[in-house]
This record gives sequence, structure tokens and C-alpha cells, in this order.
Amino acid sequence: MPPVTTSSNVTFHPCFLRFDAASVSFSGKMVALIATYVLSRVVHHLLKPFSQPYMTSDLVIGLILASLPHARDSFTSLFSITLENIVDFGMISYAFVLGLEMDPYVIFKSPTRHAMVAYAGTVSTFVAACTITPWLHYLRNSSIITFTLSLSISLSGSGSHILTRLMTYLKVGKSDIGKLSIGAGVHSDMITMFSVVLSFVFFPLQETANFREGIKTSVQIGAALMLQTLLAAKISPVFMNWINQSNPEGKPLKGSHLVLSMAFMTVLCSLAPWMGYNSCLSAFMGGLFLPSEGRISKWTISRINNLLSTLFYPLFFFWVGLRVDISSFAVGNIGTWVRLFCLILIATIGKVGGTLICGLTLGYHRPELVAVGLLLTAKGHFHVYFAVDALRQGKIDVTTCISMVILIFLSVIHTPFVVKHIIERARKRVPVQRMTLRWLDPSSELRILLCLHGTHNLESGISLMEISRGKPAPGLFVHVTDMIELTEKIASTLVPGEGVDNMTITDHSVTEMRDEITRAFQTHINENVDGGIMLSRMLVLSTFNSMPHDISVLAEDLMVSLILLPFHKRVKAAGTLDEGHPGFRHVNRKLLRNAPCSIGILVDRGFGFTERLSTSSVSKVAVIFIGGKDDQEALAYAGRVVWHPGVELTVIRFLVDKNSEHAPRRVNNRASVAEQEEEMKLDDECFAEFYEKYVAGGNVAYMEKHLANSSETYTNLMSIEGQYSLIIVGRAGRVNTVLTQGLNDWQQCPELGPVGDVLSGSNSTSGTSILIIQLHNIKGQLDGLSDEFSIM
Repeated sequence: MPPVTTSSNVTFHPCFLRFDAASVSFSGKMVALIATYVLSRVVHHLLKPFSQPYMTSDLVIGLILASLPHARDSFTSLFSITLENIVDFGMISYAFVLGLEMDPYVIFKSPTRHAMVAYAGTVSTFVAACTITPWLHYLRNSSIITFTLSLSISLSGSGSHILTRLMTYLKVGKSDIGKLSIGAGVHSDMITMFSVVLSFVFFPLQETANFREGIKTSVQIGAALMLQTLLAAKISPVFMNWINQSNPEGKPLKGSHLVLSMAFMTVLCSLAPWMGYNSCLSAFMGGLFLPSEGRISKWTISRINNLLSTLFYPLFFFWVGLRVDISSFAVGNIGTWVRLFCLILIATIGKVGGTLICGLTLGYHRPELVAVGLLLTAKGHFHVYFAVDALRQGKIDVTTCISMVILIFLSVIHTPFVVKHIIERARKRVPVQRMTLRWLDPSSELRILLCLHGTHNLESGISLMEISRGKPAPGLFVHVTDMIELTEKIASTLVPGEGVDNMTITDHSVTEMRDEITRAFQTHINENVDGGIMLSRMLVLSTFNSMPHDISVLAEDLMVSLILLPFHKRVKAAGTLDEGHPGFRHVNRKLLRNAPCSIGILVDRGFGFTERLSTSSVSKVAVIFIGGKDDQEALAYAGRVVWHPGVELTVIRFLVDKNSEHAPRRVNNRASVAEQEEEMKLDDECFAEFYEKYVAGGNVAYMEKHLANSSETYTNLMSIEGQYSLIIVGRAGRVNTVLTQGLNDWQQCPELGPVGDVLSGSNSTSGTSILIIQLHNIKGQLDGLSDEFSIM
């Protein structure tokens, strides 16, 4: 082609013009993609007060930017194909991780309540969709049976990824309604994905010449999928176990084993697509039957999820915007809006109706069931991809596809408001001191965060766990937590992994200590299988300044009612206590001020309860009750100790002898008479309840001591030392201080309270361990209620 000469005698060659156009087009692409990432994060930050997930901002920005003429024009057909290939590969990875995080074998077990609720909502929505959608003329060039089944399955599903992350972010994931919603969402997601997998076997995308050819194709695809599933279920556990055993926790993953594992997963998920099956669904089935436990699986899940959320999802929704041109939406057609609202009504009424009917028969409350049904209408990224893929295959028109995308968008944006309504409703019904022993629902298991400094706390830690178990039902859930200071030496051994904050400790002394603690606790639980104890292992690795905050956050996330801490001093060979560790003392004192639940500190002088239990003898335990909220909480803890067959419990009540000539005339001047009378009333009610339950039946021994002043209190406290293996006392929290006034004048450790400090004197060699308990701080509860409430 000859050069082009302008009127100004300037000559341009056509090759230069093509190069210049390509440069402009490339720059337009880059600007559009970068703007997608940046604006998506900005909009998400702006929507943070509304607790919207990333999917909301990604979808809005992707659709808006892709609808701009300059952005659409810059994406040529060649680059669009490349973008489609990237999106297809990203959704294959998404489906693989989705399957890897699920357990397919729950389908073959007796259905749980979560599963029954999920199945009811899914089936009711599917039936409603199959009944109504054929009359609304959604399809374009597709079999009415195939399209109706596909649309009905899509409406019946739930976005378990979106739901789980939302419930976790809003800190309701461990509440009853959070567990129900997440469990039902996962079951609903799995059963609908299974349905899609089977439908693609019997109704493949490829058009066949005749019925016989269609049967042959379905048999080939079904056989390939069955072979892939069998290999994933039977062969992969052997291979993955070998990889995991060769790469134990605490050591870096071997590069060759990592590459081999990724290659194995890729080949496994590629078997069915070789026969013409859908690659995305094949990846889901491969991930579903791969072992989800083990280092390799956890590493794969974390890495792929990070890549998807960081890089892929904004790009994915930009591709959706390119595919579904918003300007093509038939806004002026009344039929468009009728079909859209029918989709919304089917998805909403179907889910809520099925959930409500099934849940009421299981004994759930109606308001909570309506909320769960609304949460289960949430859809995820796969549903968007499913709708756009149907448009790409020519099965539906643009208007129908946009209607489905709008439905998915609406199903996501309402979920945070439903969860916040649940929280507001729960706030009105829950007592002020929600995370305490006194207010614990008798039908709920007790959750304890048992903290240890090292292996020297093993014996006392196991003993505390043992006597805290109460009745076998509902049981005890103990989160054994290692408190490890983050030093420069340990920091140098941290490597990226699956541990706390995605870091793994490779320090040999730390890993060996943690393994020894784990073995000791697990051995005790295995030897006492009827104890009703469940165990989990936790780790708090931080500096002493940040450790109290980390423990508080962990306790709140785990929804524990009691934190048990070791005293910062350790017993020496002579039986006395050493000077202690100032770092751990700082942690204890700060936690006493800010803990989100009740808290106990154990002054250990050889509390080896489990050894005495093995010799069929009993361990003598006493609880001292003077009065006040902390003593009431200590009495509630003693109510669990009394159920242990190896404990002989005695409750000792100190009462004021008002007739004594040594009684002081003035007590707490800062407390009004009304406050003192109110506390005495609560003390009497709490003790009367305990007396009627345990003392009257002969299960607990009872002693009364009438004292005139704190001097007599001190004398009596000294007299009972050495008589018991463990003494349980309240820290402080008393308005009526006549029996403790003056005890704190010479306190060595104010964090133990006046009674605890006297009993745990550093020079004492009695061998009696002291457990000091403090009720959950009400002020901290009220301060954090608006932002950190996380209970049903």
C-alpha cells in the first residue's frame, strides 16, 4: 500500500497508522483494567459501613466500566478471546477450590438439621421454578426441558463462599444461627452443583445428530467422569498422604513435591474434559473428592483463594460487563420487568418457604428461619458465570441474562442487612453478661480458652480441664492455647505457611513444646472417652504488649465463657513461688481489665489432680463465698466442679457477725446503703440456688464462719491453707467490704484480689493451689456491644 500524503506535504505510512491504532487500543485496555481494580477497591471501602462483600463493588464497577463506549471499543475480538480464556481458567480454579472445601460424604450420612433445612429450601425453590418458568418464555434457542432444569437449579443454589465470608466478617459465624446459615449454605451449594454436574452428563452442550448419538456421547462423558471420580476418591488419598508425610508441619514445602502435587491435580481434573465434558464442572468434581485435610490441600486453598480475590474477581466482572451490554437491556418492555420480578419472587419465596416449613418442624423459631431463608437466597460468582455462559452458548438472550445478573446482585446486597437485623434482635434478648458461667445456657456446651506458658503448665492445665467438664452432656469444649512471646529469634524462623496469620513456626524448641502439649492433652481425652470433652489447639504468637489484645480477639471469635490463665510466678523446689515473669504478669493484668468474658488465674502449687484420680482417691476442693459478683461467678464454676466423681467439694461461706463487739462501725463509705442491700439480696439468691441444688442433696459439704472484721478473715484464710488441693475464690467485685477491708494494704499482687493475694502469698509452702475468678466486666461488655456483638 502506497504512503499517504496530506495537504501539508506530510507523509504517513499505513503500517505506522496500524501501529498507532494498536498502541491506543492497548493503552485503552490497560487503563480500563487498572481502573477496574482501583475503583473496585475504592467503592468497597466506601461501602464498608454497610458491610457489603467485595462481590458488590466488583460487579458494579465491572458493569459500569465495561459499558463505557471507549472501554468497549478498545477490546478487539482477539483480546476478548484472550480475556475469555483467562476467565474460563479462573472459574475452573474457583470450582476446584469450591469442591476441595466441601465434604461429599455427608450426603451418604444421616442428614443433620443444617442439611434438612438446606434440602427443604433447595427443593421448594426447584419445584417452584420448574412449575412457573416454562410459562414466562425466558428461553431462546434451547430445549424447554434443558433450559427449565438449568434455570431452576441456578435459582435453587446458594453462594456458600459469599455467605461464609460475610458471616465471618460480621462475627456471627460461630453463633447458632451463623452455624445454621453457613451449614445450610454449603449443603445447598453442594447439592445444586451435583445437580449441574449430572445435568451436563445427560444434556451435554454439544449438539448431536440423533438420539443414539446423544446416548453414546452421554455414556462416554459419564464413564470419563466416573473414572476421574474414582481416581480422586481412591488413588489421590494415597498420593496426598505421601506428600504430606514428606512435608511435615513447621518445615518449608519441597519445591519438587509442590510441583508434582499441582501436576497431579491438573491431570486428574483434565480426564473428563478429554471426552468433551465441561472443564469447570470436572474441576469441581476433582476437588470434591480430593482429601481436604493436609498441608498441600490447605496450601492450595489459601493460595488460589488469595489469587481469585486479589486479581481475578474484578477482571471477571469486567468480562461480564463486556458480555452483557447494559444498553441492550429492554427497559421499555413490560414483559422484561415481569420476568425479572418473577425470578426474584421464585428465589425468595421458594427459599424462605421451604426453610420455614422444615425449620418449624425441627423446633426453630419463625423469625430466625425467615432470616436464614433470606440469607440462603444469596448467589455467588459461579451463578453469574453460569448465566453469562448460557448467553455465550446462545441459549438465552441479553435481556434474560441481565435479568439474572440483577437477581444475583440483589441477592447479595441484602444479606448484610439481614445479618445486622439478626444481631439487633439478639441484643434485645441476651443478658448483659453474655459470656459468663452464670448466664450460660444449661443446654449449651461450656467453651473455655485454656492458656499455657509451656510444658510446665501441663499437669495443672489437664487438671483444670478435667474438673471443669461438668456433666457429659452438653459437655466441654477446651481451646488449649500456647502463649508464646514473639522474639527476634522466633521471628527469624517464621516462614509463609498455613499457621497463624499465614505463618509457620520452624523453631525446633517451639514445635517440640507444642507437640508435647498436644500429645498430653489428646492422650488424656482418649483415655477418658466418656468425659464429654472436645479439644482444639490454638496459638497466640505476639509480643507481650499485643498479646492481651490477641487473646481477647481469639476468645471473642471462639465465643468462650471463661479464659483460664497461669499465674506469672512458678513454684520452686522448696514449695514457695519465684519472682515470676513480668511479661506474663502484664498480660494477666491487662486481660483482667479488657477480657470479653469471665477470666480465671491459677496459682499453681502442684495441682496434679489427674494422678490422684488414677489411684481412685478424691481431691479436696473448696470454694470461699464472701459476696459480690466475682464470688457469684466462682460459685457458678464450683457448680461444674461438683459433678466430677473425683472431687470432694466444700463450700465455705463467710458471714458478717454484726453482734460482735469487734465489728467495725464504718464499712465502704463510697457505697450507698441501697447498693449494699441490693448486693446482699443477690448474694443470698445466688447462694440459696446453689445450696438447694447441691448442698441440700448431700453432694457438697457446707461450712459457715461468722466473722467480725478483716482481721478474722485473714486468720481463717490462713487456717484452711493446706487442707485442700484447690481453693476457688472470687477476685473482688464486692460492695460490702467489711470482711476484706484492709486486706489489700500489703498486697503483693493486686490482680489476685484481697483474698487471692492472701492465700497465694509467695512465702507459703502449703501446697494448696488457688483459682481466682473474675466475672466478665460489664463496662467492657457495654462498650463493645455496638461493634463486636457476635452471638445469636
